[in-house]
Amino acid sequence: MHFLSAGVDNGETSLYINLGEPGDYVKETVEHFDLNPDGIHFLDLSPSHEDFDEGENYSVFTSAEVEQPSFIEELRSSVEELQPDRVLLDPITEFRYLTTDERQFRKQILSFLDFLRDNGATVIFTSQASDSLSDDDLQFLTDTVINLETDIEGSTLFVSKFRGSSFQRGIHSYEITNDGVTVFPKLLPGTWSPQNTAETSDKLSSGIPELDQLLKGGLDPGTVTFVSGPTGTGKTTTALQFIKEAAGRGEKSVMYSFEESPGTIRKRSRSISLPIEAMLEQGTLSIEEIAPNEYTPNEFTSRLQTAVEDEGARIILIDGLQGFKQNLRGYTTDPEDVLLRIVRYLRAAGVSTIITNEVTNITGEFRVTEESVSNLADNVLFLRYVETESELGKVIGVLKMRTGDFERSLRQFEITEYGIRVGEPLEDMQGILTGTPRLQKTHRDARSGDVE
Repeated sequence: MHFLSAGVDNGETSLYINLGEPGDYVKETVEHFDLNPDGIHFLDLSPSHEDFDEGENYSVFTSAEVEQPSFIEELRSSVEELQPDRVLLDPITEFRYLTTDERQFRKQILSFLDFLRDNGATVIFTSQASDSLSDDDLQFLTDTVINLETDIEGSTLFVSKFRGSSFQRGIHSYEITNDGVTVFPKLLPGTWSPQNTAETSDKLSSGIPELDQLLKGGLDPGTVTFVSGPTGTGKTTTALQFIKEAAGRGEKSVMYSFEESPGTIRKRSRSISLPIEAMLEQGTLSIEEIAPNEYTPNEFTSRLQTAVEDEGARIILIDGLQGFKQNLRGYTTDPEDVLLRIVRYLRAAGVSTIITNEVTNITGEFRVTEESVSNLADNVLFLRYVETESELGKVIGVLKMRTGDFERSLRQFEITEYGIRVGEPLEDMQGILTGTPRLQKTHRDARSGDVE
């Protein structure tokens, strides 16, 4: 119906040949989706209640022998009269019941399609295949095959044939809402064409001098950064610190939150003097909460593409790698494959990507991620709990930066009511990453003069 409506919008003649659903039901559907019902011509050849009258029963001849001549003649005369540019046959499988022979059916379909093409029409037909009745013979006759499938996880489509042209392969998502059909193509990094991208060579600063010293000035634009650490260490706050600095120079950021609500994020930010409210009001930051099973991977990546290509986002924050893997709907999709396509796309678009990742170990064995995804990162910034003198503290460090040098030191990390505070390098301690650091060398206590 979208196909026919688009033809009307272009000043073309569109014809709907109805072989299945009752004609009034079809028209109501078109009107519901506001698809130019007044501009579409309807030829209703669907069964009616009159077909069940006693006088319509066939006792000597088959239905094909009785109905076929008038049926075909009505089709032919309607096409010749309207000369349509676009034709929809719904469903073409009804033609099977107008012949008792498969060879005759195939010949009949070929003849009718040739007749439509000779009249200059572009034709779409629907087919209802089943395990007991295949439509492979119909697919063989066509130039294009679009397959629609649906289950409890959602609706998908894929193109298995497109004669004379290339097409985007893979399984794509679609949904039907009050606005009609919306398709969410599978994200392909190679489809990005950065025509109007604002290039910048400036590093992405955190606004915290000590943290920028760790990063030798900041993050390179267009790179992927993992902020990793146990729960409560300040991963999201650290990521938002970079976004705050980008907002100060007018760059737009989008935060996809998989684990916290926007209200919680705003409240927590106010408590540490992070100006999230001002950024939201100015439009330099958007926060989208992604609820469990709300989107398929393709729906999510389509939203991300819109943020980058239509809204001009220069920084994307995926807050909660575990939530990202668990919340997206679609059990047939590998979350790591989706993440790989996302980061490759964003790199190609020159967009800086920050991903927060939670590890389960509070202290003890040092791990960057719970899954083998750290190879996707250009930069890894990690936070770590440490125990000193029966007190729990935090440290921050950089594990890698592919595009430049970085400081190898670990620094004390603290979140206060005034924001993040990063200390000087911890030069006198070792075993920090084990969670139980100890002094590495002697130093003199300035107050007592004792050697420790």
